[in-house]
Amino acid sequence: MTERYLGIDLGGTKMEAVLTDSMMSPLVRRRIPTEADGGYEHIAGRIAHLVSMVTRESGVPVPRVIGIGTPGRYETVPGLIRNSNTLCLNGRDLKRDLENLLQCDVVIENDANCFVLAESLLGAGREIVGERGGTAFGMIIGTGVGGGIVCGGRVLHGAHGIAGEWGHNELLPDGEPCYCGKRGCVETVISGPALERYYCSLTGRSRPLREIAGMADRDEAAEATLCRLTAQFSRALSGVLNILDPDCCIIGGGVGAIGRLYSRETVTLIERHLFSSRLMIPLLKPQLGDSAGVFGAAMLTVKH
Repeated sequence: MTERYLGIDLGGTKMEAVLTDSMMSPLVRRRIPTEADGGYEHIAGRIAHLVSMVTRESGVPVPRVIGIGTPGRYETVPGLIRNSNTLCLNGRDLKRDLENLLQCDVVIENDANCFVLAESLLGAGREIVGERGGTAFGMIIGTGVGGGIVCGGRVLHGAHGIAGEWGHNELLPDGEPCYCGKRGCVETVISGPALERYYCSLTGRSRPLREIAGMADRDEAAEATLCRLTAQFSRALSGVLNILDPDCCIIGGGVGAIGRLYSRETVTLIERHLFSSRLMIPLLKPQLGDSAGVFGAAMLTVKH
């Protein structure tokens, strides 16, 4: 029988599943609400329901292994979810519990790693990484700031399982407190909520970031907010580039949709902080939309 791969992107408000063929072409895709307020066991049940929907519709039995992307990270020892913004997942062994519930193997990966895996091999970086076997640094800048690294077609994890996680490097000494316990983390400076707070501090008015970005040409505070974004993004990213020197960078998330991040102005700002005088690394917009994570989750199962 032709191989089938099943991935699930588990988000705080929705979860999505995709069943693909061996070429990663989608056969069935479905989304349902996560209903996280129902608690841990309810979320596990929702995952099982989603798997049942997809397999029933496709006529394919539950695969031998399912890939799942989650916020936070799964520590294989002792087998617990950590740092998830879906708080009821933290401290729980989601892998074990889903394997018991679904009666199959489960591979769990951070959602940023799923994003960069899919975008580097199927999306924006496919010609650089997928065809040439290069290295990609992928970042998600949205409500939070996360990142991941793909090299030679595989996700790099590192000794602590946090390779590519740049969002909690210190950017502003004595800056805003972060939920991780430190202050001035990248996430507290250039995430969407952080930029919205900055704009509000200048004006006394709260606006969504998309609106702020769209009015920069006629609003001094909005322009100042975008200048803060590009200046601090450049400082934060240049440290990663000096160490990793990847073949490409892929920028996802709501903040990543702001066009100024890809401008010559931003490239010039990055170059001021680089050991190399010229930035040769392309800054790429994602091509798979908000479904990159679910395809990355399916890709986790290919070699299992």
